[in-house]
Amino acid sequence: MEQDSLSTGSPAGRQPASTVFLAFLALGLTSFGGPVAHIGYFREAFVVRRRWLDERGYADLVALCQMLPGPTSSQVGIGIGLTKAGFAGAVAAWVGFTAPSAILLIALGYGVVAFDDVMPAGLLHGLGAVVVAVVAQAVWGMARTLCPDAPRFTIAVLAAAAVLGIGGSATQVAVIAAGGLVGFLCLRDEDSPPTGPGRTAPVSMIAMASLALFFLLLVLLPVAASTWPSQALALADSFYRSGSLVFGGGHVVLALLKAEVLPTGWVPEDVFLAGYGAAQAVPGPLFTFSAYLGTVMETPPGGWVGGLICLGAIFVPSFLLVIGTLPCWNALSRQESARRAMLGVNAAVVGLLLAALYDPVWTSGVRSAGDFVLALAAFALLVSWKLPPWLVVILGAVAGWGGEIFLA
Repeated sequence: MEQDSLSTGSPAGRQPASTVFLAFLALGLTSFGGPVAHIGYFREAFVVRRRWLDERGYADLVALCQMLPGPTSSQVGIGIGLTKAGFAGAVAAWVGFTAPSAILLIALGYGVVAFDDVMPAGLLHGLGAVVVAVVAQAVWGMARTLCPDAPRFTIAVLAAAAVLGIGGSATQVAVIAAGGLVGFLCLRDEDSPPTGPGRTAPVSMIAMASLALFFLLLVLLPVAASTWPSQALALADSFYRSGSLVFGGGHVVLALLKAEVLPTGWVPEDVFLAGYGAAQAVPGPLFTFSAYLGTVMETPPGGWVGGLICLGAIFVPSFLLVIGTLPCWNALSRQESARRAMLGVNAAVVGLLLAALYDPVWTSGVRSAGDFVLALAAFALLVSWKLPPWLVVILGAVAGWGGEIFLA
């Protein structure tokens, strides 16, 4: 893929994939704080220090990745690697940024499997209530941005009703498609089109094939998983959909992952919560939580094989979307019909996450008045006091533990 798929305007030309890998490995070992912090780390590393991109090129890349489903910071990294070293650079950037946290969480998964007592029940109880608050904050923030008017709010409510009333993976895909169709036919984008790069690379066959493969896998994986019973195929389907249908970053995907692994019995709730708490303490993208989930599953393939399947499946959509949209970003961002469809898709995604917030996040995390109070307090700390999620997770776990000791 040509370098000018993104107008970097930087004096630094193409780089070896090994250089890209080492640069992102350093970030993968030290990037704490979530996707917003990661974007800042990337800017310092690649705009200010290495000058691989200029400010405009970096802002354009971030804008594109914020419009795409999936982990924004990881997609920005994939895009930087793609523009500096081609497809090998994209893989090198992803591996460098993702491997440290994935290895730590797979190791944690082995520890959890080896010891039956994951952590004290009070800590798990507190974590369950905090998860409700974290997901509620994510849905609240997305709804304010993506459903600011009556038509889009209605799309979200109808999408949530369809997912809760009908259920199933096919319903999720159908809801997203219906949201895009309604947006294309009925919505109006009153914002000015985003400012894209100064030039647009020709749309290559690789880009078109990547986008086609993204949609084909989204539709065909559920069919294949139901036609040929296979745990590996079922994992690929579930985690691919989670990576394809989530907007807003790591804490948003939490709701989708919980809806995938708890009702199916793949992962017990206490094991899920223990891994989520630990995921707050590792650097890199929160999407690597998928590696932990694959590792702790008792149904084969588990262990590191299951962890790698889940990790790969949740990130494949990001590769396909970045490779498919980066060359034609300038043209796509100016197509009113594409922007209208995306408005509907975004509103439908909010509805999908709203449904997941109720079941299984709320139904499993709030079982008493005390749970509700703890979840409400955690929500206030996140929204009003602007505390980072990792700190609220620690405070909620400690509060749950203290409540158990007090009531004992």
